[in-house]
Amino acid sequence: MAARLLLYTRTTDYRHDSIPDAVAAVRALGRFAVEHTEDPADLERPLEGYAAVVFLSTSGEVLTPAGRERLARYVDSGGGFAGVHAAACTEYGWPYYGELLGARFVRHPALQPGRAVVEDPGHPATRRLPPVWDFTDEWYDFDASPRGRVRVLLSADETSYDGGGMGADHPLAWCREQETGGGRVFYTALGHASEAYRDPDFLAHLDGGLGWAGRLHA
Repeated sequence: MAARLLLYTRTTDYRHDSIPDAVAAVRALGRFAVEHTEDPADLERPLEGYAAVVFLSTSGEVLTPAGRERLARYVDSGGGFAGVHAAACTEYGWPYYGELLGARFVRHPALQPGRAVVEDPGHPATRRLPPVWDFTDEWYDFDASPRGRVRVLLSADETSYDGGGMGADHPLAWCREQETGGGRVFYTALGHASEAYRDPDFLAHLDGGLGWAGRLHA
Protein backbone atom coordinates (compact mmCIF):
# COMPACT_ATOMS: atom_id res chain seq x y z
CA MET A 1 0.00 0.00 0.00
CA ALA A 2 1.36 3.43 -0.97
CA ALA A 3 2.30 5.88 1.76
CA ARG A 4 -0.32 8.57 2.35
CA LEU A 5 0.26 12.24 1.57
CA LEU A 6 -1.99 15.06 2.75
CA LEU A 7 -1.88 17.79 0.09
CA TYR A 8 -3.22 21.14 1.32
CA THR A 9 -3.90 24.03 -1.07
CA ARG A 10 -6.10 26.43 0.89
CA THR A 11 -5.61 30.13 0.07
CA THR A 12 -6.87 33.24 1.84
CA ASP A 13 -4.64 35.62 -0.12
CA TYR A 14 -3.28 35.33 -3.68
CA ARG A 15 -4.42 32.15 -5.42
CA HIS A 16 -2.25 30.52 -8.08
CA ASP A 17 -4.00 29.39 -11.25
CA SER A 18 -1.53 26.50 -11.37
CA ILE A 19 -2.97 24.73 -8.31
CA PRO A 20 -5.17 22.24 -10.23
CA ASP A 21 -2.25 21.29 -12.47
CA ALA A 22 0.01 20.99 -9.44
CA VAL A 23 -2.39 18.67 -7.64
CA ALA A 24 -2.74 16.51 -10.74
CA ALA A 25 1.05 16.37 -11.11
CA VAL A 26 1.60 15.26 -7.51
CA ARG A 27 -0.98 12.53 -7.97
CA ALA A 28 0.67 11.44 -11.23
CA LEU A 29 4.04 11.02 -9.54
CA GLY A 30 2.61 7.80 -8.19
CA ARG A 31 4.79 7.78 -5.11
CA PHE A 32 2.01 8.44 -2.61
CA ALA A 33 -1.69 7.91 -2.10
CA VAL A 34 -2.62 11.60 -2.29
CA GLU A 35 -5.47 13.07 -0.26
CA HIS A 36 -6.13 16.64 -1.42
CA THR A 37 -8.02 19.12 0.74
CA GLU A 38 -8.69 22.81 1.24
CA ASP A 39 -10.71 22.27 4.40
CA PRO A 40 -8.86 23.48 7.53
CA ALA A 41 -10.85 20.97 9.59
CA ASP A 42 -8.80 18.21 7.96
CA LEU A 43 -5.71 19.64 9.64
CA GLU A 44 -7.41 19.50 13.03
CA ARG A 45 -7.60 15.70 12.89
CA PRO A 46 -4.80 13.25 13.76
CA LEU A 47 -2.06 13.43 11.12
CA GLU A 48 0.07 10.51 12.24
CA GLY A 49 -1.19 8.27 9.42
CA TYR A 50 0.43 10.48 6.79
CA ALA A 51 4.00 10.13 5.58
CA ALA A 52 4.03 13.89 4.96
CA VAL A 53 1.82 16.96 4.92
CA VAL A 54 2.38 19.25 1.93
CA PHE A 55 1.41 22.92 1.70
CA LEU A 56 1.30 23.58 -2.04
CA SER A 57 0.93 27.27 -2.97
CA THR A 58 -1.08 27.97 0.14
CA SER A 59 -1.33 31.66 1.03
CA GLY A 60 -2.42 33.77 3.95
CA GLU A 61 -3.75 32.36 7.20
CA VAL A 62 -4.90 28.84 6.36
CA LEU A 63 -5.01 27.04 9.73
CA THR A 64 -7.27 27.24 12.74
CA PRO A 65 -5.67 27.37 16.20
CA ALA A 66 -6.44 23.65 16.56
CA GLY A 67 -4.87 22.98 13.17
CA ARG A 68 -1.72 24.82 14.15
CA GLU A 69 -1.44 22.78 17.31
CA ARG A 70 -2.04 19.52 15.43
CA LEU A 71 0.53 20.28 12.71
CA ALA A 72 3.19 21.29 15.23
CA ARG A 73 2.60 18.16 17.27
CA TYR A 74 2.83 16.02 14.12
CA VAL A 75 6.16 17.46 12.90
CA ASP A 76 7.63 17.57 16.41
CA SER A 77 6.83 13.86 16.68
CA GLY A 78 8.73 12.97 13.49
CA GLY A 79 6.19 13.66 10.74
CA GLY A 80 7.22 14.99 7.34
CA PHE A 81 6.35 18.45 6.02
CA ALA A 82 6.93 19.95 2.58
CA GLY A 83 6.22 23.43 1.28
CA VAL A 84 5.99 24.35 -2.39
CA HIS A 85 6.27 27.88 -3.78
CA ALA A 86 3.73 30.12 -2.00
CA ALA A 87 3.87 27.97 1.12
CA ALA A 88 6.39 30.66 2.12
CA CYS A 89 3.57 33.24 1.88
CA THR A 90 1.54 31.45 4.52
CA GLU A 91 0.80 31.79 8.25
CA TYR A 92 2.72 35.03 8.80
CA GLY A 93 0.99 35.33 12.15
CA TRP A 94 2.38 32.05 13.49
CA PRO A 95 6.07 32.26 14.47
CA TYR A 96 6.42 28.46 14.67
CA TYR A 97 5.60 28.14 10.97
CA GLY A 98 8.33 30.56 9.93
CA GLU A 99 10.87 28.61 11.95
CA LEU A 100 9.56 25.33 10.57
CA LEU A 101 9.85 26.42 6.94
CA GLY A 102 13.15 28.25 7.40
CA ALA A 103 12.37 31.59 5.72
CA ARG A 104 9.44 33.76 4.68
CA PHE A 105 8.65 35.27 1.29
CA VAL A 106 8.99 39.05 0.95
CA ARG A 107 8.87 39.81 -2.81
CA HIS A 108 9.57 38.54 -6.29
CA PRO A 109 10.52 40.06 -9.64
CA ALA A 110 8.55 39.38 -12.82
CA LEU A 111 8.14 35.81 -14.01
CA GLN A 112 11.17 35.23 -16.23
CA PRO A 113 13.85 32.74 -17.26
CA GLY A 114 16.87 32.38 -15.00
CA ARG A 115 19.38 29.87 -13.71
CA ALA A 116 19.24 27.72 -10.61
CA VAL A 117 22.47 26.22 -9.32
CA VAL A 118 22.56 22.82 -7.63
CA GLU A 119 24.49 23.13 -4.37
CA ASP A 120 23.92 19.61 -3.07
CA PRO A 121 23.73 17.02 -5.87
CA GLY A 122 23.50 14.14 -3.39
CA HIS A 123 19.95 14.89 -2.25
CA PRO A 124 16.97 13.14 -3.88
CA ALA A 125 15.49 16.55 -4.81
CA THR A 126 18.56 17.54 -6.84
CA ARG A 127 20.40 14.42 -7.92
CA ARG A 128 18.48 14.21 -11.22
CA LEU A 129 19.00 17.88 -12.09
CA PRO A 130 21.76 19.39 -14.23
CA PRO A 131 24.41 21.29 -12.22
CA VAL A 132 23.09 24.56 -13.66
CA TRP A 133 19.40 24.44 -14.42
CA ASP A 134 17.67 26.86 -16.78
CA PHE A 135 14.13 27.45 -15.56
CA THR A 136 11.37 30.05 -15.64
CA ASP A 137 9.83 31.16 -12.36
CA GLU A 138 9.29 34.14 -10.04
CA TRP A 139 12.64 33.75 -8.19
CA TYR A 140 11.34 34.47 -4.71
CA ASP A 141 13.26 36.71 -2.33
CA PHE A 142 13.08 35.87 1.38
CA ASP A 143 13.31 37.85 4.59
CA ALA A 144 16.76 36.31 5.21
CA SER A 145 18.88 33.51 3.87
CA PRO A 146 18.23 30.33 5.87
CA ARG A 147 21.77 29.11 5.23
CA GLY A 148 23.35 27.83 8.43
CA ARG A 149 19.99 26.60 9.72
CA VAL A 150 19.09 24.38 6.76
CA ARG A 151 20.74 22.15 4.16
CA VAL A 152 20.70 24.29 1.01
CA LEU A 153 19.95 22.22 -2.08
CA LEU A 154 19.44 24.78 -4.82
CA SER A 155 20.22 28.47 -5.16
CA ALA A 156 19.43 31.27 -7.61
CA ASP A 157 22.04 32.85 -9.85
CA GLU A 158 20.85 36.45 -9.66
CA THR A 159 23.09 37.46 -12.57
CA SER A 160 20.85 35.36 -14.84
CA TYR A 161 17.65 37.40 -14.37
CA ASP A 162 16.46 40.91 -13.53
CA GLY A 163 15.28 42.12 -10.15
CA GLY A 164 16.89 39.75 -7.68
CA GLY A 165 17.08 41.19 -4.18
CA MET A 166 19.19 38.81 -2.07
CA GLY A 167 22.59 38.96 -3.75
CA ALA A 168 25.11 36.15 -3.91
CA ASP A 169 23.49 34.06 -1.16
CA HIS A 170 20.04 33.23 -2.49
CA PRO A 171 18.79 29.73 -1.55
CA LEU A 172 15.77 28.46 -3.48
CA ALA A 173 15.27 24.97 -2.12
CA TRP A 174 16.41 23.43 1.13
CA CYS A 175 15.66 20.81 3.75
CA ARG A 176 16.10 20.42 7.46
CA GLU A 177 15.25 18.11 10.34
CA GLN A 178 13.20 19.32 13.26
CA GLU A 179 15.27 19.44 16.46
CA THR A 180 12.38 18.00 18.44
CA GLY A 181 11.39 14.58 17.13
CA GLY A 182 13.39 14.63 13.92
CA GLY A 183 10.55 15.51 11.55
CA ARG A 184 11.77 16.16 8.02
CA VAL A 185 11.05 19.49 6.30
CA PHE A 186 11.57 20.23 2.59
CA TYR A 187 10.85 23.51 0.80
CA THR A 188 11.17 24.65 -2.80
CA ALA A 189 10.43 28.19 -3.94
CA LEU A 190 9.82 27.03 -7.50
CA GLY A 191 6.48 26.01 -8.98
CA HIS A 192 4.62 29.20 -9.90
CA ALA A 193 3.27 28.38 -13.35
CA SER A 194 1.27 25.46 -14.68
CA GLU A 195 4.11 24.79 -17.12
CA ALA A 196 6.35 23.84 -14.20
CA TYR A 197 4.14 20.85 -13.46
CA ARG A 198 4.78 19.50 -16.95
CA ASP A 199 8.55 20.06 -16.82
CA PRO A 200 10.45 16.78 -16.31
CA ASP A 201 13.27 18.41 -14.32
CA PHE A 202 10.90 20.21 -11.98
CA LEU A 203 8.84 17.06 -11.49
CA ALA A 204 12.02 15.13 -10.63
CA HIS A 205 12.90 17.89 -8.13
CA LEU A 206 9.45 17.79 -6.57
CA ASP A 207 9.31 14.01 -6.51
CA GLY A 208 12.67 13.76 -4.75
CA GLY A 209 11.79 16.42 -2.19
CA LEU A 210 8.41 14.96 -1.30
CA GLY A 211 9.88 11.47 -1.15
CA TRP A 212 12.60 12.66 1.21
CA ALA A 213 10.14 14.46 3.50
CA GLY A 214 7.97 11.35 3.59
CA ARG A 215 10.97 9.13 4.38
CA LEU A 216 10.77 7.17 1.14
CA HIS A 217 14.45 8.15 0.66
CA ALA A 218 17.32 8.09 3.14
